Formats: sequence, C-alpha cells, structure tokens
Amino acid sequence: MSTIIHPQNHPVPLPHHRHLFPTKPPPYPPCSSSLSFPKPKPKSHHHRPLLLASTTAVSCHTLYYKPHICNDVNSLLTLLNLSVQYSDAELAKAVHACSLKLQEDTHLGNSLVLAYLKLGLFNHSLNVFASLSCPNVVTYSSLISGFAKSNQGSKAIELFMKMRTEGIEPNEFTFVAILSACIRVLESELGFQIHGLVVKMGFLDSTFVANALMGFYWKFTGILRLVFKVFDEMPQRDVASWNTVISCLVKEGMYEKAFELFRVMQGIGCFRADFFTISSILSACEGSNAFMKGKEVHAHAIRIGLEGNLSVNNVLIGLYTQCGRVRDVAVLFESLPIRDVITWTQMITAYMEFGLVDLAMKVFNEMPEKNCISYNALMAGFCKNGEGLKAVKLFIEMVEEGLELTDFSLSSVINACALVMDVKASEQIQGFCLKFGFGSNVCVEAALLDMCIRCGRMADAEKMFRIWPVEHDNSVVCTSMLCGYARNGQPDEAVLFFLRCQLEGTMDLDEVTLTSILGACGTLGFEKMGEQIHCYALKTGFVTDLGVLNSIISMYAKCGNMNDAIKVFDIMPVRDIVSWNALIAGHILHRQGDEVLAVWSAMEEAGIRPDTITLFLVLSAYRHTNLDLVDDCRKLFLSMRTDYNIEPTSQHHASFVSVLGQWGLLEEAEETIENMTVEPKASVWRALLDSCRIRLNTTIGKRVAKRILAMKPQDPSTYILVSNLYSASGRWHCSETVREDMREKGFRKNPARSWIIHQNNIHPFYSRDKSHPQTKDIYRGLEILVMECQKAGYVPDTSFVLHEVEEHQKKEFLLYHSAKLAAAYGILMTKHREPIRIVKNIHMCGDCHTFMKYVSIITKREILVRDASGFHCFRNGQCCCKDYW
Repeated sequence: MSTIIHPQNHPVPLPHHRHLFPTKPPPYPPCSSSLSFPKPKPKSHHHRPLLLASTTAVSCHTLYYKPHICNDVNSLLTLLNLSVQYSDAELAKAVHACSLKLQEDTHLGNSLVLAYLKLGLFNHSLNVFASLSCPNVVTYSSLISGFAKSNQGSKAIELFMKMRTEGIEPNEFTFVAILSACIRVLESELGFQIHGLVVKMGFLDSTFVANALMGFYWKFTGILRLVFKVFDEMPQRDVASWNTVISCLVKEGMYEKAFELFRVMQGIGCFRADFFTISSILSACEGSNAFMKGKEVHAHAIRIGLEGNLSVNNVLIGLYTQCGRVRDVAVLFESLPIRDVITWTQMITAYMEFGLVDLAMKVFNEMPEKNCISYNALMAGFCKNGEGLKAVKLFIEMVEEGLELTDFSLSSVINACALVMDVKASEQIQGFCLKFGFGSNVCVEAALLDMCIRCGRMADAEKMFRIWPVEHDNSVVCTSMLCGYARNGQPDEAVLFFLRCQLEGTMDLDEVTLTSILGACGTLGFEKMGEQIHCYALKTGFVTDLGVLNSIISMYAKCGNMNDAIKVFDIMPVRDIVSWNALIAGHILHRQGDEVLAVWSAMEEAGIRPDTITLFLVLSAYRHTNLDLVDDCRKLFLSMRTDYNIEPTSQHHASFVSVLGQWGLLEEAEETIENMTVEPKASVWRALLDSCRIRLNTTIGKRVAKRILAMKPQDPSTYILVSNLYSASGRWHCSETVREDMREKGFRKNPARSWIIHQNNIHPFYSRDKSHPQTKDIYRGLEILVMECQKAGYVPDTSFVLHEVEEHQKKEFLLYHSAKLAAAYGILMTKHREPIRIVKNIHMCGDCHTFMKYVSIITKREILVRDASGFHCFRNGQCCCKDYW
C-alpha cells in the first residue's frame, strides 16, 4: 500500500520557512469553466458529549458547595485527572483557580502544566510554569515533551536551553523529549551534541534514551550504520529497541536482514513480539513478495493473540493484496472484529489493485466514516484502472464537501486529466493548482508537466521545464520531457534533448529513459546512435530488463537491420508476448510475411498465448506472403473467438479487409464489412478504400468514399485518401469539395517530410524545401539525376499532383518532392555504391516510387526508403513491395 502523507503530519518548519501547503483548504471561488469547483460546504460543529458537560457541572458544583476540597491537594489532583480524561478545560481552569489560594506545591504545579499541555492549552501551561518559583526537571521535561509533540520544536529547544542555563540537570525523559524536538526542526548539530551529553552524563545505559537516539539517527540521517552502532552498544534492550532496528531495515528495503533480526529476537526468548514487530515483519513480507513467509507470520500473530489487532490486520490486507488473491482479502476483511477508516481505505485500494472498480466503490459508499485519504485512495484507484473521468468527478465532490486537498489529491486529479487527454480540462486544473498555491510543490509541478505532455501541450511543458527550480532534482522531469518528445511525434527533438542532458549531466539513465530514446532512434532510423545505447545497456546491465530488450529489437527492425533484431531476440533469456510482437512487427515492416508465419508457428509450438495485438499483426502478414494464402488468413480470422477467446476488433477487421483487397477480393472485403455485428468504424472502410486505390477500382471506391464521408471521420488522413481517389480519376471538383470540408473542420494534412542520417546528423527535407545549407548543390544534383532517369525511360506521372494546375507546374511540383531531395542529398554525400537510407513520415507517392527504381539503376545503388507502409528496398529497378503499398 502506498503511504499518503498528509500535510498536517509534516514537521512544522522554523518561522522563516515558507509553508508549501495550507493546513486548511483555501476558499474556493466558483469557476466559470466546465470544470467549475463550487464553494465547499461549511463543516458542522461537533457538540461536546453530554457526559463531559455533566462532568464540568458536577465538578464546579462540588468546588462551590464543598470549599474544603479546594484546600485538599490530593482532591485537586484527582479533579485534574478527570479534566484530562474527559477533555474538560473548564474544570482544569477551576482547579488552577483553587490552587492559587494554596501554598505553592511543586507536584500540583507540574500536574497543572501537564494537564494544560494535554488539553492543548499551551499558553496556560506557560503561565503556570512562569508562576512557579522553583520549576524542576519534571516541569521542564513535561513542557519540552508537550511542545515537541505539538510540532513546536523550536519552543521545546528554547526551553531546554533555559533549563541548562538555570543549572537543572536533564533526566532520561528530558533527553527523549529534546531528541524528538531535534527531529521535528531538523536540528542535526544539536542532536549530535545531545548524544555527547547523554554519554557524558551516563544515560546511554538507559534503554529509553538509547531507543530515542536510534530513532533520531534513522529519521534524520537515514544511516543504518549509526543506528546499529547505538543498538550494539546497548547494555540491555527492550522490545522497542528491536522494533526500531527492524522497522529501519524494512524501510530501507533490507528485508532479509529484517527477517534474520526477527529470528534472533525470537530466539532470545525473553522478548515477545508485539503488534509493532509483527506489522513491520508483515510489511517486509509484502515488500519482498514473500507470501508463504507472510502466512507464517500471520499464523504466529494468531498464536500470540494479535488476531484482533487493528494495526496487524491493516498490514495483512496489504500483504494479501500484494501477494494473494482477491478472495483471500475479502475473507480477511469480513472476519475482522474491528475496522477503522484505514481498514476500509485498505479494502478500496485492494479492490482497485485487482481491477474491481465497482466493488471498491461499494466499499467506499458503505464506509461509516470517510476522510480525505479515503477519497484519495478511490481517486488513485480510478486513475490506475483508466477511469479518468470518474476521478475528476470525485475530485469535484471533494471540493464541494470541503475536504482538505493534499498534494496527493492534486497529483491524482492531474493524472486523471492526463488520462482523459482533454486539453481544455488540463488547462483548467493547471489554473486551479496555481491559483490556490499548489503550483510551488515539486510533486504537483512534476504531475502538471507530465499532464501537459500527455495532452500534447509540448509548448507549455517546455515553458514549465525552462523555469524548473535548479535546487530540485530534475532527472525525473528530464525523463518526462524525453518521453514527451518521443510520444508526440518529435523524435529529432527527443534525440537533441537527450544529448544535451547527457552533456549537462542532468538526467539519470534508467529503463524508462533507455526505452524512450531507443524508440526515438527507431522512429528516425538512427541506427548508429541506437547501437551506442545498446552498448550502454550491455555495459550497465540494463539488458536484463525486458522492456529495454524489446525496445532494442524494435529499434533495429525500424532501422532496417532485421538480422540484429533477430539476434537480440534469440539471445533473450526470457521473453514475453511483447518480445514476440516486436519481432513479428519488424518482419511486417520489412514486408516479410512468410517469416512472420514462421515466427507464429514457433509461438504456437512454444505454447505462447497470443494477445489481440499478435493476431492483428499475424493477419496483416498475409498481405506480404509470396503465395496467395487468403484461405489461411480467413481461417485464422474466423477462429479468433473459438481458439483464442479474443473478440475481433475494428483493427482486426481492417487488417483482414486489407488482405482481401491486396489479393483482389474487393467484393468479399465489402461483404465482410457489411456483415460486421457492430457498426464498422471509418478505419475499416478506409482499408477497403486504400485497396480500391491500389487496384484502381473506382466503382467500389466511390461507394466506400460516400460511406466514409457520411460518418464524418475525425482524422485528416481519411479525407486525404478520399480526395486522392477523386483526383486520380480526374474528378477535381469532388476532390476540392472534400478538401474544403476538411478545412472547415479544422483538419490539416500532416506535411510530407523526408530525412536522411549523415555523419550522425539528421537532415530533414520538405517539398520544394530550400532551407538546407547545401540547397544549390542538392537542387542542381537532383536536376541532373532527373535528366539521367528520363534518358533511362522515366516519365513523370503528373496524376500524383493533387492540384488543378498547368502540366508544366505539375512536373515542377513532382520534381522537388521531399523524398527526391533526400535521395539527391544522399547520393551527393555518400560513397559510391553505398546504400542510401531515407525515412519518410507518410506514404511515398507513386511518382517518387517509380523515380527511385530508375535511380537504383543509373547509380547502381541500393536505396532503402521507409514510409508509413513499411520498407521499400529498391535494387536494379525493382522494389520489394512489388508495387503494392
């Protein structure tokens, strides 16, 4: 279970420190936006129980009508105990009034100080302290302890200094209290001096003081060596001593050492584990996934009578959630004799971990008492299970109820907005955080930056990154930015950012970083850099991580190096379904359908169960087989439900339709779509439309185009495909109508971009681009190349110019397409007979495809072009795609 830190539990800083969080939620004015957060309801006042009121009345009545009691110190001490027991401040004040009539009694004065401290009346306790002529060590110890416990460590230290000035020697209770105060205000130097004073005065033999010293060293320094030094030097220990060391080991993740120490403790015999010991060891079992050991500890807890202990049972729920089954958790919860708000919250977390959102909500609704941590657990569970909208609604409910908002609350709702991927909502929640002062918190800021990235707001993310405080560790945000560039289609920016961070030393390389940069290298086709990252992973041991290995396979495949991709796959000690999918996807990218079917057979022989992505990829592979295997493809498609228990999605239908279209079965493809049990999405019709384009079947193509346009698709590529079909058939009016409709909807065509990697630099080109430093040489070289190709028989195909302009203008448009510019640059800058490697962000047009064939003949070079459909390998005037792409 993740620990939620509440702001009220944070140590109170010294006066000159600024609070990061308000101790109460700020007032929330109504927002005018759709995510408006109403003002919280005023909290109801809880009246004091009648028993307390009657206690005050009776006691004051007794003091009034029986004045002799006011002269009896023992009676006054009894009444003081009653005032603390029933939280009755008025009775304590009445006793204080009576004590003023008596001769000063140090014991009564100390009791008054302690009573006021326990009632939270610190000023009253100081007034009593000031009135004492001879305060003793008990007085000071009570005050120091009281102020330390109430997060007023500075005042506690001030009182300790005053005590030392007046020559009063501290006792063991004083030392424990002042060490607690040092932890609260982060006074390490004073803590070390206190340790020296403890040694000097001979209190190191006190188990009580030694335990406090261990707590100080662990909580302040986190250095286990110092904790063990104190522990080893203790002449005698109690259960608290063992508990302190064991809990330190558990928090440090040294679970085996904690188990070993627990066994030693049990072997001594004179120590019996208490609820704290058992809770710590159960946490160690949870952290190390030692389920059987956890069950043994659970049995031991029952033997020693702790089966009803709330703390133990709450940890047990966490253990069974982590290591067991949902039924085990439910049975344990139902058997508990006592439950508190933590127990209920643990069950919400448990059900969310198992993906049982409805049961978690049922538990939440049945809770007798809820707090902000319960709401936070439910909201985090919604996010974990992809229910972003429900999490946002719950957050609004928290605001309406006036619940305190913590950094965890804000981080959860920010994560929810990122899941929803609604730009407007993300802007509103960012404004909310900044308006109410949460924007200065590192956790919230990091969550906001990640939200901007996931909502595609890279410009806003860059602004946040530029003003990120230098004193904070920015390795995490650097990784977020890198992932953002890679995820939002900016791989070249990702590589530049990665190199800059490496030079500045601002980013730690971990599994996430390596996976992201490998993905960017694959997208760019930057094999040399990908190889370097692979070498780094080998050197640092990250190749043991499955995610990194899968990314390496994908990177080599996208860079055109299937041999190395296969080598990495073959030497993997362990593979998951993603590994198999990565290899299959690589073969498909290289149009190697038969190789995919060989891998698919190996998967089935190995007993690897495919997932929905595997079946989509295998279906797609039948487009690229050497023989017509449509019957096998049809058989696989129809057996998805029965053999693999996978319901065919729109993606599977689109893939099957593409295979039918590839092999000329357009009528069957159309019939397949018509017979779908659910309404076919635009992507399925688009697959058929693309097949119509390849097969030049305008009859079916027109029907499909009408279907698609009637669905009002939300992506520009579909409109472009329809427009291209009309343009290719000479129906310019229809083509322009489609493009006008596209412009009215605010869709823009993704501009064609081709690039080539040369001397570890990315050289991008757009159509008719003149931004390259060597533009003159490139254009002159391209013109010569075109002339040579024309001599060999190349004739520009102006049907691919989708503008109604003069013929000579169409030829000019064709001449300077981005792929042709990249090819000309590659030929100029590389050695003779060296392969040219080009990457294009969209499909290559038919004229560029024909042009590359002729270039491969006249230059006697192999030209590799990777476009949106996969690799085109041009060699001796032929392409591996067989002119179907």
